[in-house]
Amino acid sequence: MDLKLSPTKMPHVRDAGSALRNTGKSETIGLEESFSGALSSALKSVSASQNNSTRLQNEVQMGNPKVGLEETMVSIQKAQIGFQAALHVRNRMVQAYTDIMNMQV
Repeated sequence: MDLKLSPTKMPHVRDAGSALRNTGKSETIGLEESFSGALSSALKSVSASQNNSTRLQNEVQMGNPKVGLEETMVSIQKAQIGFQAALHVRNRMVQAYTDIMNMQV
């Protein structure tokens, strides 16, 4: 399981004006789409890791000699770490949303 997030490409100060002229959109919309895509990709990676872990567990339980217990245990740990990381990100996002909603204008 790879939990690597690809870095978002932010336009340099001199490129920001040309980027806005080319798309006609504000810069924040591009950043929002980048964050959304990165988050979606990370969640898909976590899901794939969990599915792989479940598949390996089933193979070990069925007695498949091609699947080792060590490989299965490592896969389980990777899936658990990925899920915990996703849970922490979710909690931070909910806390940030709550903080913003409670701000006085």
